[in-house]
Amino acid sequence: MNAMKHRVGRVEQETLREITDILRKKIRDPRVADVTITAVEVTKDLSYATIFYSTLNDDPASIAEVEAGLEKAKGMMRHELGQRLTIYKVPELIFKRDQSVEYGSRIDELIRGLNNKD
Repeated sequence: MNAMKHRVGRVEQETLREITDILRKKIRDPRVADVTITAVEVTKDLSYATIFYSTLNDDPASIAEVEAGLEKAKGMMRHELGQRLTIYKVPELIFKRDQSVEYGSRIDELIRGLNNKD
């Protein structure tokens, strides 16, 4: 059981590193130029990898463009991962926008608002 957790963790770290590298060096789509990969979660059977990303722009139209760019690049990223990772089956990639930065900013804003009332 512990060995499996270690393996999943290792695959997550390697996937994070490689996806970030692929995004920077291989993907030429301007829609994904400002994307930052924040985390990767891989299922226990290594068949799916959820890749969390954040963007500098919170505009809904811009977010839709980024999602379209990532969706278009997904096949090429998976192919590149297959060449770089030493695993039997490359996980299916699922991209999700990381809301934690936005959430943290909102909390800071609320705390500042409370402090200003005092």
